[in-house]
Amino acid sequence: MLSVWYPATRMQQGLWVLDRDELQRPTQLVPSVVEFTGEVDHGHLVEAARLTLARHPSLRARFRFDLGRRRVEYRTDGEPGPVLLRDAEAEGLTGAEADAYVRTLCGTPFDLAADAPARAVVVRLDARRTLLVLVSHHIVVDGLSRTMLLEEIFTVYRARLAGTVPRLSDPPHPASVVPERPPEEIAAQVDEVVERLRGAPVDVPLPFERGAGDDLEAARLGATVTTRLDADRTAKALAVAAEEGCTTFMLGVALLSATLARNSGQRDFLIAFAWPGRDHPDAGDVIGMFITTVVLRISLEPGTTWRDLLGAARIAAMEAFMDADVPLDALAARLNPDRTRIWPPLTPVLLNLDDAPHTPVLAPGVTGRLRPLDPLYVKYDLAAFVRITDDAEGRRLELSLDHPTDVTDPMAVSAFLTDLRRSAADLATSPEEPVLEQPARTIDLDDPEERLDLVRSVWREVLGIEDTADDPDDDISFFESGGDSLLLVVLVERLSQASGRTLRTIDLFRSATVSGQADLLAKPAEAL
Repeated sequence: MLSVWYPATRMQQGLWVLDRDELQRPTQLVPSVVEFTGEVDHGHLVEAARLTLARHPSLRARFRFDLGRRRVEYRTDGEPGPVLLRDAEAEGLTGAEADAYVRTLCGTPFDLAADAPARAVVVRLDARRTLLVLVSHHIVVDGLSRTMLLEEIFTVYRARLAGTVPRLSDPPHPASVVPERPPEEIAAQVDEVVERLRGAPVDVPLPFERGAGDDLEAARLGATVTTRLDADRTAKALAVAAEEGCTTFMLGVALLSATLARNSGQRDFLIAFAWPGRDHPDAGDVIGMFITTVVLRISLEPGTTWRDLLGAARIAAMEAFMDADVPLDALAARLNPDRTRIWPPLTPVLLNLDDAPHTPVLAPGVTGRLRPLDPLYVKYDLAAFVRITDDAEGRRLELSLDHPTDVTDPMAVSAFLTDLRRSAADLATSPEEPVLEQPARTIDLDDPEERLDLVRSVWREVLGIEDTADDPDDDISFFESGGDSLLLVVLVERLSQASGRTLRTIDLFRSATVSGQADLLAKPAEAL
């Protein structure tokens, strides 16, 4: 039986090209590491993953380049990828050895011509802890597909536990939901978008400098820093955004562009973001790579208020949404023909709405969490993510930054994140004020995150910590973190100076952690 070869989409062709570069190959992986706590039937979980990987045509794909047709194409009649079970406890693996094994799984590329582009391993750590490591290639899995894959595995697992047959729809073939567009229509749309973006700088002054770049592999490794707005300011910021007809993503566009402008002389920005690309009515439930990278343009004037900027973010996003199917490579060829890097082609800055399933549900009595990716590979010099979370305090706006680890001053990244949160606070409390008329920087001791940032920064100074990645945990004692009684005296003096509060040695001795000292600063000055 002859194999049927389907043409890859333009986005898939671009990903195939990136996969040819050894340094870029790990960045094309989509790993998910879910840690479960509770009683898990490992046999059922393995079989659930096997059934899921075997059901979807895209996960059985093999790719090739047809020289005659000058196109990348794929077939979907290959065998599915392997699903394995490892018992770390029975094998005597230490925690460090198990973590190293997971890192290897998450960083091992696929051979797209020979391998199925998805694989999974169930790792039994001990009687109460289990990992599901699911690794796919971006050429067949986008963010929505990853979520659907995990949910389907969990659905099949629950059905097997109950001894029932899961109700699953027959997955359409991804090629059947890709609309065909005439070349002249695409060319006309490219012309229109080029005119809208023409003249905007294709670079962005970032809040940090990269290293010399001698270690190209290390330059692709990244780290994440995260902060959150308090519930009151979150409610105000979301209310202002809603009044201007803005989504959470559009709010993120306004905050990121404002913070970039406040930290530089640039006022005109190109910002990339991911578009789901599932315009076909039958594409909603298809596992595949439909996402496209879209670029929007946003600019500020000296008198632009926060409300003005939200309105501009809304218009910029809507224009970009309407042209989300324009090929990015065609835009890059016209707007940035002298680029020397494969990726990113138009801007080093990305913004996305973070909608990953942070609390996976496997079965009753089993709690799940997505582990942070280790290693984290980055494509963009700065990738910002916005998300709304719910906790005991209420709804909160969460802001995070993915950045390369080879920056010369990691503290600059944390400082920019603090500025990003301050922008959110300014928008929430002073929406009619001009964005660029930034007041003198002061510490807002009413903001829990500002207090934490302040205490962390003073600890770094006193303890001689040069990299934020080496920060002690917020609930670890100052003395367990390398401090002593002499350094505590220095800490009292520096924290008093930085906060404007008169602190006593006994106060910090009793509240010896970052979180404890941040709470101490929340008290009225006369109570200290």
